[in-house]
Amino acid sequence: MKSGNKKACYVLGIDFGTLSGRALLVNANTGEEVAWADHNYKNAVIEESLPGSKKRLKPLTALQDPADYIEVLRKAVPRVMRLAKAKPEQVLGIGVDFTSCTMLPTLADGAPLCSLKKWRNNPHAWVKLWKHHAAQPEANRINEVGSRRKEDFITAYGGKYSSEWFFAKMLETVREAPGVYDAAKRFVEAGDWLVWQLTGREKRCLSAAGFKAMRVSRAKRGGWTYPGKAFFKSLDARMANVVAEKLDSEIIELGDNAGGLTPKMAKAMGLAAGTPIAAANIDAHAAVPACTVTDAGKLVMIMGTSTCHLLAAKREKPVEGICGVVQDGVIPGFWGYEAGQSGVGDVFAWYVQNGIPAELGQAAKKAKQDIYQYLETQAARLKPAESGLLALDWWNGNRSVLVDADLSGLLVGQTLATRPYEIYRTLLEATAFGTRQIIEAFTSQGVTIDELYACGGLAIKNPLMLQIYSDVTGRPIKIAASEQASALGAAMYGAVAAGVYRDIGQAAKKMARVRRKIYRPNSKNKKVYDQLYREYNRLHDQFGRDPNSSMKVLKKLRNQALGH
Repeated sequence: MKSGNKKACYVLGIDFGTLSGRALLVNANTGEEVAWADHNYKNAVIEESLPGSKKRLKPLTALQDPADYIEVLRKAVPRVMRLAKAKPEQVLGIGVDFTSCTMLPTLADGAPLCSLKKWRNNPHAWVKLWKHHAAQPEANRINEVGSRRKEDFITAYGGKYSSEWFFAKMLETVREAPGVYDAAKRFVEAGDWLVWQLTGREKRCLSAAGFKAMRVSRAKRGGWTYPGKAFFKSLDARMANVVAEKLDSEIIELGDNAGGLTPKMAKAMGLAAGTPIAAANIDAHAAVPACTVTDAGKLVMIMGTSTCHLLAAKREKPVEGICGVVQDGVIPGFWGYEAGQSGVGDVFAWYVQNGIPAELGQAAKKAKQDIYQYLETQAARLKPAESGLLALDWWNGNRSVLVDADLSGLLVGQTLATRPYEIYRTLLEATAFGTRQIIEAFTSQGVTIDELYACGGLAIKNPLMLQIYSDVTGRPIKIAASEQASALGAAMYGAVAAGVYRDIGQAAKKMARVRRKIYRPNSKNKKVYDQLYREYNRLHDQFGRDPNSSMKVLKKLRNQALGH
C-alpha cells in the first residue's frame, strides 16, 4: 500500500463478491492501485437457515442480507481512504460492480422487504444470490413456454434460460410466496440497487438487464425490450404485467453517470456529496477492460469461485449455452457474449475442505505451504493422464453449455492407489475441459477468438492451473497485472462517468496492464489432453444431455428424502 499524494486524483472501484465487498482506490491518471480494503459479509451466504431461525431452507438455496452490502460502504470505503491518506474531494468518480444475477425485492423507495419485520422470516424476501439454484423447476418452465412461443430471449441465451437468472428467481417467488411478490414494488439486481442507494435514483444498467433479465434485441421488430405480456401471462397469470409493475425504470449504459452521491451516503462513506456514480456493472464484465481488452476477438476468463467467459464481437450469432449476447453489454461498441462455469474455485475449496486427510495438512505445514500450494506442488509432478482419472466439473451445476443446475460432479477412474493430489489435478483439468467446451461452442459457430486472457484470484495464485488451461485449449494465455481486476474495472468506469476519459478504451490505455509472463501450450501435453478431452465429451453428453440422466434421478430422490 502506498500513501496518497495530496495532489493526486483518484477513482474508487467497489467490488461486491460472493463473501465480501472490496473497495479499491486508484490513481485516475496512471491506474496505480493506491490502497484497498475488504469487508466480509456478516451473514455470508445463507444456505441452511435464515439468521435467527432454525427452520431449514430448501436444498440449493443461496441467500444474502442486503444490510451486509451497506456495511461494505460504511466500513471498507472509509478504511481505504485512511490507508491512502486521501481527501474526499480527490475522489473524482465511483464505479460499482456486483456478482450477478443477484436479485432482491424492495418497496418503492428501495427498502428491502427482508428489512421489514413482516417479511423477515420469509426466505423469498431476502436477496437471492447468483448461485441460488433452487429455481431450476422455474427455469424449466420458462424454457418450455419460451421455446413453444419462440421468444427472442431463447435464441439470445443460447437455447436455455438459467435458474441463476432474474425471472427464474422471480417466478419461484410468485409460486412459493405470492404475498412477497405482491408486496414488492420492485425486483432489482443488487448492483442496480446499490447504485440506487448511492444516488437516490432508480436506474438499471443495460448489461444486467440484457444478460440476466430477458431484455434482448427483437431483430424482426426492431429495438430492445422485455418479452410481452402474453409470454409472462403464459408463464403465470400473476406476472402478466410484471415489467410495468415491478421493473419499469430508466435503462442506462455502461460508463453512464447514474447520478451524484447523496449527502447521506457521502457522510456514511467519508466522501464528497455529488461525486459521480457510474452505472452498475456485473463483476466479471468490469474485469474485461482491466485486462486491457476493449476490442473484438479476445476471450477473458474471470476465474474465482466460478468462472465467467466474456467476449466482444463485431456481430451477433447464436451460440449454444451462452448466458446471453447483448449489444454494448460488455464493451460499448461491440456485441458482448457471456458464458461460464458455475463451479471452479468452489470445486477446489470443496475438495480441500472435505477430501483431504489430516496427515496431508500436517505435511503441508511441515513444508511451510498452505494446502493448495502443497497439492499443486505434488500435482505438478504428474504427467497428463498419469493418474488414470477424469472428472466432470459440475459440482455446482452446469452454466454453459448445457445450462442445467440439476447436473452434478463426477469422478471416474479411482482405485485403492488413488492419491489426493491426483484428484486435485483431475479437478483442475476438468475445469479446463469445461472452458474448452465453451471456446469450441463459440468457434464452431464462426465467432472468432484470437486470444485468451485471464484474471482473478485463481489466475494469479495457481500457475499449474493456467498451464493446464493453455495445454488443454492449445492457446497462449495472458494474465491481468491487477489482482483486483473487477474493482479496477469498476474504478475505470467511474473515471468514464466522471469525464476523466471519454470512453473505456481510452481509460484502459492509461489504467490497465497485463503481466510479462504468458502461459504457452506444451505440444506434447496437448496431444494427451486431446485424447482425454474426447473422453470428457463422451461423459459430458452421456450424463448432461440425457433427460433421464442418473444425476437428475439422484437429485430427485434426494429432494424426496428431504421432504421437498
